[in-house]
Amino acid sequence: MQAHIDAIQIPPKSTHKYSIIWLHGLGADGHDFEGIVPELHLNAYDHINFIFPNAPVQSVTINGGVKMRAWYDILEKSLDRKIDVNGIRDSAMLISNLIDKEIEKGIPSENILLAGFSQGGVIALHTGLNFAKNLGGIIALSTYFPTYNELDKTPKNTPIFMGHGILDSIVDVEAGKAVYNNLHDSSHSIEWHDYLMEHSVCSDEIKDIAAFINNIFIH
Repeated sequence: MQAHIDAIQIPPKSTHKYSIIWLHGLGADGHDFEGIVPELHLNAYDHINFIFPNAPVQSVTINGGVKMRAWYDILEKSLDRKIDVNGIRDSAMLISNLIDKEIEKGIPSENILLAGFSQGGVIALHTGLNFAKNLGGIIALSTYFPTYNELDKTPKNTPIFMGHGILDSIVDVEAGKAVYNNLHDSSHSIEWHDYLMEHSVCSDEIKDIAAFINNIFIH
């Protein structure tokens, strides 16, 4: 696995106070959520460094071994039975390194937010909840958490937003709700939102995400 990762960035227009690292889904790239930035209408927009990493290119078993951008291999249709745990760990390390770079720039960990869609949501949860310090927040969209049992049991104050489409045919909404239930039961600060949509993002979800971020990143 590569030691470094390339990323698309939208630098802050004013003083850099906050950072959002947003992880795309399987087969997409860093441009996938770049267009969401103006739709969020964030209060602290001018002070946020947006980072959209590109996942490594690798063979994906479930797609006949075709190479594409993937945070880890998908080994079979049942997402939670046979898991590429090493792939998840490797990608989580890449994202942890990105977080460390932002901290080195003088950005406190509490001013850094991780967001991810589908595969990217898995990496956001695994990275954020195992990171040594509390982060500003984690946004996990249309996702699941196959490495929940590896979770660092040190109490975290990192708030979590989970959003999922009730018509999702790629990652069943019940898989997402199970993650919410597990994290809620283990006293994490977490909120659940579901929407009348498939494996995607909708305008109502974007509004809820914006409210979540605005509550964390004050001017």
